[in-house]
Amino acid sequence: MTERMDPLSGVGRKLTRAGRLMRHEGPSGVAARVLRRMSERVAPPSHMLNVFREDVVAAAETGGARPAALPALPGEPLTVAWVMTPPYEGSGGHTTLLRMVGALEQAGHRCVLYLYDRWGGDLDDHARVLRTWWPWVRGEVRDAAAGIDDSHAVIATAWPTAYAVAASPAKGTRFYLVQDFEPWFFPAGGEALLAEATYRFGFHGITAGRWLAGKLIADYGMPADHFDFGCDLEHYRLEDADGGAGPRTGVCFFARRITPRRAFDLGALALELFAARHPGVDIHFYGDPVGRMPFPAVDHGVMTPAELGRLYNRCAAGLVLSATNVSLVPHEMLAAGCIPVVNDAEHNRIVLDNDHVVYAPATPHELADALGRLVTRPPATADADAVAAATSVQSCSWDAAGRTVEAIVRRVVDDASRGAGG
Repeated sequence: MTERMDPLSGVGRKLTRAGRLMRHEGPSGVAARVLRRMSERVAPPSHMLNVFREDVVAAAETGGARPAALPALPGEPLTVAWVMTPPYEGSGGHTTLLRMVGALEQAGHRCVLYLYDRWGGDLDDHARVLRTWWPWVRGEVRDAAAGIDDSHAVIATAWPTAYAVAASPAKGTRFYLVQDFEPWFFPAGGEALLAEATYRFGFHGITAGRWLAGKLIADYGMPADHFDFGCDLEHYRLEDADGGAGPRTGVCFFARRITPRRAFDLGALALELFAARHPGVDIHFYGDPVGRMPFPAVDHGVMTPAELGRLYNRCAAGLVLSATNVSLVPHEMLAAGCIPVVNDAEHNRIVLDNDHVVYAPATPHELADALGRLVTRPPATADADAVAAATSVQSCSWDAAGRTVEAIVRRVVDDASRGAGG
């Protein structure tokens, strides 16, 4: 006899699944899933590229030809056009970019920021965010869609902006500030290939760390220089326990749920294992709101640098994962005496190059083991390690990185000027 199917079984399964998601991810996690589904139905993926179709077509029509350089006299202040995606609060990539803008402004150059917004946001709103979070930047903010003026240097800062820079008729030497290997941000497909193609545009690369420069030179024949990561030592520093920091009793996780390269799911699994083994240790999430987890944890969401500095001083260890170029976070943790646990990978080791970073294979068990070893150190050992870690990054200055970038731009523009007869 064939069993009759319950006509409500499909509905029942959906309700059961919804309840399970609510328990594990909480309201914010479920809301994120709903919004993602809605966006996919409203606009098919082919209509959701972060680059304007017109720029891709125009860049191809140039045939690789570049506009003429805008000659500069030796020692003359330069006009520098930075073409960038709109900044959002707490963005590490924008922070590094805008530090470099500030460094060129301090060196006497005129910087103009052209915002490339595929989604049609309000320019005044973007400018307000920029001035609030990065108040040191003085440059004028313009809409890239209105065109780029002739400049001594025209700098792309992300793969969609590279198409705008390639398509622009503005005079100026082309540069590409590369902070990560962006083709790896996407599944194999059109967007990854569009991002990869920008490394063959003939721009001069300025990369965050040595690993990226080596990869772009070796794989794409792209001329490139690099700057070493700095550290914000004003906000990230070792606090005296007597000054209110207290003992280090927790671990923290740089949780970027919406950024796949930061491996949120892997980190959450590792922390679930860690929590079962060390139930008395506080676990802190920050970066994005993460919703409910299947173990006790504090969800801080977006934090200011000052708040982060205080958190790092409360934690014995931090978990920082990256499937591509490493983030700024490990240096910031080190400066505050918090020992970072990082997935073991060539791109992480080359850029960090620090003996106080703990590397572990990218599996939940081995990451949890590494965190466990750090929280079970004798107090005297943990205190000594914190001091040594903080001392190890005291020479990691953003001022030095800024001077490096300014020197690269100056040298390449001067070379182009001589080639153009300027």
